[in-house]
Amino acid sequence: MCGRFSLTAPLEEIIKLFNIVNGDELDYEISYNIAPSQNIFSIVSDGENNRGGFLRWGLVPSWAENPSIGYKMINARSETIDEKASFKNLLKRRRCLIVADGFYEWKKDDQGNKRPFRIVHKDNKLFAFAGLWDRWEKEGTVLYTCTIITTKPNEIMKDIHDRMPVILPEEAQKIWLDRGIQDTNQLKQLLIPYAAEEMIVYEVSPIVNSPKNNQMECIQSLE
Repeated sequence: MCGRFSLTAPLEEIIKLFNIVNGDELDYEISYNIAPSQNIFSIVSDGENNRGGFLRWGLVPSWAENPSIGYKMINARSETIDEKASFKNLLKRRRCLIVADGFYEWKKDDQGNKRPFRIVHKDNKLFAFAGLWDRWEKEGTVLYTCTIITTKPNEIMKDIHDRMPVILPEEAQKIWLDRGIQDTNQLKQLLIPYAAEEMIVYEVSPIVNSPKNNQMECIQSLE
């Protein structure tokens, strides 16, 4: 799964890298420890341009009776994404990118303790997770929410966890955001593990275990 990540890059860098046209409208703050239920920086296409904005992490399908379902839907499995009622229609029409510069995962040691690790690009580049979003409305309340798609682990992740978020390379990002593409087979072919040789992993402080802790120490290596 993917249950925690970070985004500490300046807004100007994000705007330039992802060709976002509405950067002046965005109220952005960096975060070292992003957790479910928070609003996360996301990108969608309006059909011509990429637009940035914020979606609440934890998908609430438009048909849901209660928005609390979002706490159970922070991730969507790539293997069954075109089969599940919550995701299959969104795969065709409501895809997004979720921007990050690293993500966290926990590994059990021999004593049963969970040790947190941070996974980043070897060149400290920004990531783009594959995501889905939806709009939910009831009794005057409107929510825009999202989920991060996961896949099987690559070689560098296998020792830590049996899942990892789908990270899309640049060309795949363009396809993912193209609203004219609705071929689910073509889209699912993008949902593969990121190249292990492009990633590095290092252990971080247990302070990241609590989403209340949101400071630079969360991303610093214990070594």
